[in-house]
Amino acid sequence: MSNAAASAPASDVSRGTRDEGDTDEAGDPSGSGGSEVVVVLMSAPDAGTARRIVGALLDERLVACGNIVPGATSLYRWEGQVRQDEEVVAILKTLRRLVPRVLERAAALHPYDVPELLVQRVADGAGEYLDWVRRECASGGRGAS
Repeated sequence: MSNAAASAPASDVSRGTRDEGDTDEAGDPSGSGGSEVVVVLMSAPDAGTARRIVGALLDERLVACGNIVPGATSLYRWEGQVRQDEEVVAILKTLRRLVPRVLERAAALHPYDVPELLVQRVADGAGEYLDWVRRECASGGRGAS
């Protein structure tokens, strides 16, 4: 498994579209909708491991939420062999500015040599939910308040 990042253009929640010239507070032309909110996908060997990692990220206010989805079957090539493992997938919601710390901390807590940590930009979403993610991660990395 390897680390990778992917992103897609975001749109403005209030209008549902992106106008030419729109920028967010960082000057990103993707708009203000969900542009700063990202989803990090992380696989883990079991629910207990995922809960431990997600719990630490929540305690450190690096993520607002983590959904742990059981029953993933992963097929991949590792050290020259095709392998298959039963895993869980954690879907983490955080802010783009916290991604480096989320990736570093999750990797440090993870039992895999090369954990799967994939980042996807949120193009749009329910305004109240996106605001909640922003509030929950506002003090990201400074511990529970």
